[in-house]
Amino acid sequence: MTDAASADRARFAAAVADANIPVLLMLLVQMTGDLRWMQAPYRPRRAIGLDDNDDGGLPPGIQSEIRDAALDAILTWRAGRPLAIAEPDPALLEEMLACAMAERPPEGYGEIIAEGLGLARHSLSEPVPAPEGFRVIVIGGGASGICAAIRLRERGIATTLIEKNDDYGGTWLENRYPAAGVDTPNAIYAYSFAPHDWTRPFALRDEIHGYLSGVARDFRLPEITRFGTTVTRADWDEGARIWRVEAEGPDGREVLEAEAVISCVGVLNIPKTPTIPGLDSFPGPAFHTARWPEGLDVTGKRVAVVGNGASAMQVVPAIAERTEHLTVYARSPQWAAPFPQFGREIPEGVRMLLREVPLYRAWHRQRMTWTFNDRVHGSLQKDPDWPHPDRALNASNDAHRRHFEDYVRAELGERQDLAPLVIPTYPPFGKRMLMDNGWFRTMARPDVTLVADRLAEVDGAELVAGDGARREADVLVLAIGFVTARMLGNYQVTGRGGRLLSEVWDDDDPRAYLGTTVPGFPNFFMLLGPNVGLGHGGSIIANVEMQTDYVLALLDALFARRAEAIEVREDVHDAYNARVDAAHEKMVWTHPGMTNWYRNDRGRVVALTPWRNDDFWRMTRKADPDDYVFDRAPAEAAR
Repeated sequence: MTDAASADRARFAAAVADANIPVLLMLLVQMTGDLRWMQAPYRPRRAIGLDDNDDGGLPPGIQSEIRDAALDAILTWRAGRPLAIAEPDPALLEEMLACAMAERPPEGYGEIIAEGLGLARHSLSEPVPAPEGFRVIVIGGGASGICAAIRLRERGIATTLIEKNDDYGGTWLENRYPAAGVDTPNAIYAYSFAPHDWTRPFALRDEIHGYLSGVARDFRLPEITRFGTTVTRADWDEGARIWRVEAEGPDGREVLEAEAVISCVGVLNIPKTPTIPGLDSFPGPAFHTARWPEGLDVTGKRVAVVGNGASAMQVVPAIAERTEHLTVYARSPQWAAPFPQFGREIPEGVRMLLREVPLYRAWHRQRMTWTFNDRVHGSLQKDPDWPHPDRALNASNDAHRRHFEDYVRAELGERQDLAPLVIPTYPPFGKRMLMDNGWFRTMARPDVTLVADRLAEVDGAELVAGDGARREADVLVLAIGFVTARMLGNYQVTGRGGRLLSEVWDDDDPRAYLGTTVPGFPNFFMLLGPNVGLGHGGSIIANVEMQTDYVLALLDALFARRAEAIEVREDVHDAYNARVDAAHEKMVWTHPGMTNWYRNDRGRVVALTPWRNDDFWRMTRKADPDDYVFDRAPAEAAR
């Protein structure tokens, strides 16, 4: 063996020693073609909770045998031997995932695994060249706007991206509070077409923003982007069959024209305006988490935090040790799952495998996709025969509840008096399941006060709770969430016949077909529109890519017919939304025991999808022209 070969073997041996056993088994199956690696005694045991299950629950001797065989297989592959099973069929892929996860995915899931491994593509649409002069305006430079602009440019479609800030990233640009980070593994919180060498399995804000901004620049989006420009309205001109988009930019007001508009403004971008009497009288810094002041030092300060959602759960443990005293106003407890990977870094050897062995990266991504996207979906369905609907939805959901309760009590230690204040009465997953990065341990600290009440009033430096108790603070942090039901609330959209989208949606009751199109608004598309969000967990970037494929398929249908406008049929739109509402009625988010940001003031779920990821994957894979009405120019119609 040459010195170079010896060094290469040592390098990969060190990496495989830290690698994930279930992923290595998938590599062995495809690299060697030997299916015995999916049988006993090698078959992994099921992981507990969201743990990565790196050892597969297997004895050390079996682990060593797997790692040794995987090292030989990887080196043989690197030497030039092709994969023994380069393209597993969907049935085998399902069996492989069932082995890797120690639980069986739904029938037909093999198709989505194949797409994730690069063996098939999501979109079934055949690209059709855009007519000369066809233009698209993309509004918003966050994760969805970046994706849309990249894919449009790849197709050669003239595109302008409008972004209100001076950089890309959307929510990851604007949210700079301490410990801001993603609650979804970065293996799946990334574009399928732009893999990244992440330093952590769950990256913090700076790394995520750097990734999104870097992808935009790698694909040369600054060439088509108008930064510092805010869209105020978009109007459909029926006679000209174009959209006129009014915007305020560095040079003042301007009107841009395009044949189509894709709105990518997202959901979590308009901070809620607090309605707390006397808030203006607070003498110190008082701000929403999305507007965290640069350079703010809370060391030795009395800090009050209002809220206990995702932002608060990240901020509070991050600053507690530095404050003199921390007061948290949290009248509604939140469920939070154990988060053993919080703060961890990815071992260098594993990062090397993810970079240099694409099959390792692909199967790692598939495991994360199943764990965080669709695994719990079945436990969120109401069982009409379940005898305890007050505490859970079904037997599986009740098992989750027992597990989470035991975890919370263990975290509280000697402060069991806090248990009634932090353990929710509603079923698990009734609100988005949060990842615990020390929240419950922080609540048990002697220098932290949990107020299970609302902040009713601010009287100068004194904060008045609903029960009248007064507490002083130097800094007031409002972790109160975002305006979610009033989608596209930051600009006005006027469609066919002068109809305002806000009126069609009756202010806070947005509806769209596949979260993408609305009758009466030709050539107007949305990414992350109504009922696209993921309440059961997972990466919203996957849905963004699916919707982008679907929008491109609609444009292909438009171009193929030489039409000038495409508009979803009202009956198709209405039937789809009826199915959405019916599905939600059977799920946890309509449970009467709590409120959440997924619902509007009338109780209708408007933010979340009721579908599994593979369901939405199939729905958006092909655009059915029969679902749409095409408007041709008079000359083309006569022809």
